[in-house]
Amino acid sequence: MQADPHPDGYGQLLWTPSAEQVAASRLAHYQAWLAEHQGVRTTDYHGLWRWSVNHIEDFWASIWRYFDVVGEGPLTPVLGQREMPGATWFPNTRLNYAENIFRQASTERPALLARSEDAPWREVSWAELERDTAALAARLRALGVGPGDRVASYMPNRTETVVAFLACASIGAIWSSCAPDMGPTVVLDRLRQIEPTLLFATDSYSYNGKRHDRVPQVDELLAALPSVRHVVQVPGPLQAQRGAPAWRDRLAWADCIATPAPPRYERLPFDHPLWIVYSSGTTGLPKAMVHSHGGIVLTHLKTCALQHDLRPGDRLLFLGSTGWIVWNFQVGALFTGASIVLYDGNPNWPDPGALWRFIDERQVSLLGCGAAYLIAAKKDGLRPRDIGPLKHLRAINVTGSPLPVDAYHWAYEAIKPDLWLASISGGTDIASGFVACAPSLPVHAGEIQCAELGVAAHAFNDAGQPVVDEVGELVITQPMPSMPVRFWNDADDRRYRESYFETFPGVWRHGDWIRFTPRHTSVIYGRSDSTINRFGIRMGTAEIYRVVEELPEVRDSLVVDLEYLGRPSFMPLFVVLQPGLTLDDALRQRITEQIRRKASSRHVPNEVVQVDDIPRTLSGKKMEVPVRKLLLGAAPDKVASPDAMQNPASLDFFVAYANRLEHTP
Repeated sequence: MQADPHPDGYGQLLWTPSAEQVAASRLAHYQAWLAEHQGVRTTDYHGLWRWSVNHIEDFWASIWRYFDVVGEGPLTPVLGQREMPGATWFPNTRLNYAENIFRQASTERPALLARSEDAPWREVSWAELERDTAALAARLRALGVGPGDRVASYMPNRTETVVAFLACASIGAIWSSCAPDMGPTVVLDRLRQIEPTLLFATDSYSYNGKRHDRVPQVDELLAALPSVRHVVQVPGPLQAQRGAPAWRDRLAWADCIATPAPPRYERLPFDHPLWIVYSSGTTGLPKAMVHSHGGIVLTHLKTCALQHDLRPGDRLLFLGSTGWIVWNFQVGALFTGASIVLYDGNPNWPDPGALWRFIDERQVSLLGCGAAYLIAAKKDGLRPRDIGPLKHLRAINVTGSPLPVDAYHWAYEAIKPDLWLASISGGTDIASGFVACAPSLPVHAGEIQCAELGVAAHAFNDAGQPVVDEVGELVITQPMPSMPVRFWNDADDRRYRESYFETFPGVWRHGDWIRFTPRHTSVIYGRSDSTINRFGIRMGTAEIYRVVEELPEVRDSLVVDLEYLGRPSFMPLFVVLQPGLTLDDALRQRITEQIRRKASSRHVPNEVVQVDDIPRTLSGKKMEVPVRKLLLGAAPDKVASPDAMQNPASLDFFVAYANRLEHTP
């Protein structure tokens, strides 16, 4: 698929790191170490990346040695088995995720900073974090929880959730988290697969100024999960007025951490499961992806320190619930000696400036968020630089969906001009990024800076050939330590192979359209399974969103192509407008002309329709494929689970629209 002409301002140079910034980065230090200790000398980032993917065993062994990972056993062979799927990494080593976290303990900086809507912010020292983790781990052992047992969480983004995860990791239990805003149906779709032996749960939480009761939901979970022998209850804001819930086999959090115990870390095989995470589950049973202790330790060290340049003393705040992989990634920032900032609540509560005041007051260095948050802030006319100087904020990472060009320009004008604005793309599948950022590279509007080190990312055409400056399938041609070791309960790895390796045997196909530019930056064009194919010409949906959402009247949009089994192509575009606006013929004409002029004359929609909301998954992704299936006649209960959505009521309009299409000649 040939790339279409760039929208206005696309690829414009917006920021370049100074020589001093580059020299101070962890990446520069690693390159100097690599030259001294392994004789590998590279003059630029792309040369380093090329070495890292052409010599993957040397590269990943260097990450272990450079960061001095705590473990035991010889590092050779690095790859016991190389093919994909089925690569086995460092088969003779043993290590523990939590042990490598706590080696960063320091009295000079906190481990955690926490802010929630119903409590004042607080700092948690490294000593306090390790004390509670050790006490809880000892209690779990006393309850019979051991290596390989699954432990589930139904808790918000609180300090107790971090403690619970680290306690499980320290004993070799397998962690699995669902956010408390997820309904019982979607939680059970996940947890029934893994049969947890223990559940951490809260009775209530606060969001957007409201208190949400979770006792009935946990009652339903416990009734459907006979494998759960104990539930550890973390008190929420409603407990003070009504008392503790009457859950079976309930243990109080305070009691579980009351008895001090010395820290103890089980050193486990490199591929021992650390956590089980899930695909979105909007259209079927979620894939239960198993990641390993060793794979995550090495990958998060590399990604957090070398790509995102987190250092001791930095503070990272990543907006996201405990059911989104960015929460797991944020905890991994502790490997670098940085502090992590837990923001439990709506970033726009009690007003849109709340998050930015907190960032300024608590000296946050790096903010991570979904692209939708920045786009909404721009549409709302927010100017964070007028809220506070943000002098400690040096970087913003954006993920979840492509960041449009105009949002790049807004960030440099409305937040601060000296900002490392990094769009990144990866996923739950690898718990990190495929294409992301590097502190030595410039920022170009609409483009992702680079492929991550050790990630052999390419664009393949339909013939399975790598292409440059042409849109193709995002593929990975070499194994990575953080690829899932397996899917849970996946006989003969059948579903694993079907998910990634059927299109190009031996090569991971991720399911995104991507274009790599001649300068090694990249652009994501949306999911390849929701591609629009109009009159034989394919286009990613992100290309249309990018130009439509540039219009100040449009807050959000969704497009689907309903060509199916020989039907003529029919492509509706759904738009959410600014409050108080109504779609009229003049605005409809402006939208279609914008697409014609800036994207493609062949991809002008047949119909532009105003809606109140765009259906989104719990992690904020537009539900293109479920909406397309619905409009092609699938039953609503077959295309999406309401409990897996941020806004299930938004589907009502599309059900009615599908009915209208069915009865239109």
